[in-house]
This record gives sequence, structure tokens and C-alpha cells, in this order.
Amino acid sequence: MEMNGAVALITGGGSGIGEMCAKSFARDGAKVAVCDLMEESVKRVVQEIRQAGGDAVGIPGNVTEEADQVRFVRETVERFGRLNILIPSAGIIRDGTMVKTDRETGKVVSKMSLEDWRSVIDVNLTGTYLSVREAVEAMVNGGWEGIVFIISSINKAGQVGQLNYSSSKVALGLMPKVLVGEFMLRKIRHIRAVGIAPGYVGTPILKGMNQEVLNAILKDVHLGRLIEPEEIVGLMRQCVENEAINGTTLEITGGVCHHKGIAK
Repeated sequence: MEMNGAVALITGGGSGIGEMCAKSFARDGAKVAVCDLMEESVKRVVQEIRQAGGDAVGIPGNVTEEADQVRFVRETVERFGRLNILIPSAGIIRDGTMVKTDRETGKVVSKMSLEDWRSVIDVNLTGTYLSVREAVEAMVNGGWEGIVFIISSINKAGQVGQLNYSSSKVALGLMPKVLVGEFMLRKIRHIRAVGIAPGYVGTPILKGMNQEVLNAILKDVHLGRLIEPEEIVGLMRQCVENEAINGTTLEITGGVCHHKGIAK
């Protein structure tokens, strides 16, 4: 698939990796639909893309709402005539251990709330499912060549204090292989599914954190630094253009390794 002239729909496009994807893909000649809950962020990203000579449309909405997801796809197709690339980048975290105990008594003093569990699952997992379902329907019915990305995470391996987040990401990590199996079953040959599992990304939050804590994190990264969002976008670009990449989840971590060897 050629990036130039392709149509991409990006949820979570108002910030972070989603914003970087929208701007980078637009520079490569793709037409971009920027979807995000934050309307002001949508307007800003679209304006910046257009000022740089790109073609973009903004569609505010909530990925947990089925009607909004239907509208994302419908308005994208109405504006650009087709849909080729889906990047469901919308995601949230609500960190905390399942239970918290008192240091002196050892008794449980608080628990992860049902709302903190449900909100993460609803946005990260159900939101992605709805994005993929609606995009695939449009691609199948339109007969358009397509690729759907699934934004997983290395935390699919599990992260203490992120039971809700890790649970959502392990499910997403499995989705590309299952989807491609279903495409085979239904003789859908023109749509691919690829998972992207970033490691520690150089977002403003991580770059601005306590440097001692950041250095401790980077000790587990072979590359010795955070992954830049543009590097993730570069991997996605390769996936778009190389049809042999399909039905798998690719890690882009700089070489994260939590297993300490024994020096000899």
C-alpha cells in the first residue's frame, strides 16, 4: 500500500502517539481523520496539519460510544471517499494496586475501584474493538485495501500497579492474529492486522519525571534511552508499505530486559 493518497482514521489523534501519526502520515501524503474526545485538541492538530500543507478533517467523539465510532468512519468516508488505515490510539491509565494495605496492621485499607477498572477496559479494549469493527466493515464493503493497527504495549507481559491496563493490553496483543484468522475464514484478503507494542516512549510525562526514577527505568533498556514517537510512526509506515507484515504484534522497545544476568 502506498502512503501517498491513502486515507487514515486515527483515534486519540489529539495528542501523544496519535497526534504524531496524524502529522507524519499527512506529511507523507495521506489524508487524515483526527478523532479525539478533546475537541480543542482535534481543532489544533487539524489546523497544524493543514498549515503544513496536509489534508485532514477533525471528528470529535468518545471511543466508548458506539454511535460516535460509527460516525468516525462514516464522516471519514464521506470526506475522503474511502478508508485504508486505522490507528486506534485512544487509551488511558488508572494506575494502582488491586488492594492497598496498612503498613502497620497489614489490613486492606483500600481497593481499586470498579470505575478505575471499567474505564480502562472500556477505552483501551472495547474502544479499540469498536474502532476495528467499524473500520473493517467499511473496508470490506468498499473493497478498499486496508490495514488496522492495534496499539498494544510491552506491559502485555504484566506490570505491577497496572492490573487494569496490563489486562487490556494483553488482550490487544492477541487481537491481530485472531483477526487475520477470521479474515482467512471469511475470504477477506485485502485487509491486514498488525499490532504495535511500544516500550517506554519519550512522552512529555516520562521526559519530565524525576530523573532518578527515569534513569532506573532506562537501566532495563538496552538502547539506553526512551523510544521517540517518530520511531513508532516509522515502524507503522513500514507496516503500511510492506504487505508481508501481517497477523502479528511487533515490539519496539529499544531492547527492554527485566532479567538480570549473573556477572562472571
